[in-house]
Amino acid sequence: MLLVCRFRVSDPESFTTRVEEALKLLTAQPGCLRGTLARSTDADDRWVLTVEFESVVAYRRAMSPFPVREHVVPLLSEALTDEPALYEPALTSVGGQVEEHTSLLAEDAFTVRLGEASGPATPRRR
Repeated sequence: MLLVCRFRVSDPESFTTRVEEALKLLTAQPGCLRGTLARSTDADDRWVLTVEFESVVAYRRAMSPFPVREHVVPLLSEALTDEPALYEPALTSVGGQVEEHTSLLAEDAFTVRLGEASGPATPRRR
């Protein structure tokens, strides 16, 4: 599971200090593999934080401890919300070898709306 959060930052020094604390807390959690903060080379106020987890369960558990909820969740709430933040890997590659990953999403994940678990009450129009 990959968490991708984009930020527009006006005070880089304060922001990177907060992200450093967030990364310490998150990467200390079981199932959190790595985290990276990167700055845009095209726009000086744009930053991206990526954090990789073993699974959805590892992500949810990593977000549960009080110190994480106290320091990480407020930071993540400042992320730009015009794009999704969580992604599951489809292909990964190390050393020239590509591995395909099976999706954990249900086959009807993008066809059934919230509240329609037993099937859509009204057929969805395309």
